[in-house]
Amino acid sequence: MNHTLDPLQPHFEDDAIHDARQRLAQTRFPEAETVEDWQQGVPLSYCQELVRYWRDDYDWQRVPNQLAQYENWMTELEGVRIHVVHVRSPHTEAKPLLMTHGWPGSVLEFLEVIGPLTDPTKWGGQPEDAFHLVMPSLPGFGFSAKPTEPGFGIDRIAVMWDALMLRLGYDQYVAQGGDWGSLVTHALLLNDALHCQAGHVNLPLVLPDEETLSSSDPGEQATMAAALHYQAHEAGYSNQQSTRPQTLAYALADSPAGQMAWIIEKYAQWTDSVRQNARHPENVIARDVLLDIVTHYWMTNSSGSSARLYWESFKTPDYRPIEAPMGISLFPKELFICTERLAKTRYQKLVTFNNQHAHGGHFAALEQPSAFINDVRGWHAALRATGYR
Repeated sequence: MNHTLDPLQPHFEDDAIHDARQRLAQTRFPEAETVEDWQQGVPLSYCQELVRYWRDDYDWQRVPNQLAQYENWMTELEGVRIHVVHVRSPHTEAKPLLMTHGWPGSVLEFLEVIGPLTDPTKWGGQPEDAFHLVMPSLPGFGFSAKPTEPGFGIDRIAVMWDALMLRLGYDQYVAQGGDWGSLVTHALLLNDALHCQAGHVNLPLVLPDEETLSSSDPGEQATMAAALHYQAHEAGYSNQQSTRPQTLAYALADSPAGQMAWIIEKYAQWTDSVRQNARHPENVIARDVLLDIVTHYWMTNSSGSSARLYWESFKTPDYRPIEAPMGISLFPKELFICTERLAKTRYQKLVTFNNQHAHGGHFAALEQPSAFINDVRGWHAALRATGYR
């Protein structure tokens, strides 16, 4: 195996941008929805508006230009070339923090938190709050290569990430994640052969117990309500991606408008995006940032390869107890929530638990970067108080 770290200069080819714009110009739209909200998916008028803006007004080099502010590397792990953004802190005692994104996210969702986490004294923090950040793109996502054989599920990715941290010179580290990043963080902590000391997630993974099922406590009832809502109204995408990702990929790889709608719907539904009883993703996330996310998927042709992670891992979750120190941040519009009581049934050393955020949803670092940073710093302080180094 090649253990080198090769520098990457992120860039999108002009020919590929021209092709995308041509495809957008030739989009064949369906008829309008028969409701006046998002119940049937992305409204036609908004989809048409975004297609026009993306085609004519969006800066198609925004993604590579933003990533190019930092160290970008490619390295081979388990035979797959992986893209990693590595940002070292100027503080010598900084702790290595491995941050893993999910779907339909990417390393882009961490851009707003890089500065405060790596150089806290410039952002209202203390030197002891500092981290060295390691932010890899999952296999088949973004600039990472696409696996050509099955077997690249969560457990294998955890082993890959551990090897990456060792390759970067970090023989002990902590990990953070949401969505698939939460599952990767769990897998790192469940494997005793790896070197991850502690975890922080904004998507807890814990099964309801008898008290949750029978309790009249509002928090326990909210836990069940969120789970039932997901199954009834949000799980269609995961059923498709976990069973027939290849079939879906033909449509999304051929139509930028289709890829955009598939992703944008999630940022409308999974964020805290309702204002004055109206749902709109731009209530929470700027239009250009939404299109950065879509562009990253489109220009790397990663609709099918990213969806395949669901086929690999979605149907086989691991709910074993976590004995390493854990921190949990819960934002009010997260897909799955739980009470602190229920969390402690799985997380044996729960050092922080914050479910008191006023706003925020599934994409915590992107939606509420300041609150996210405060929670990560609080978790790190709580770890230090336990004597960990």
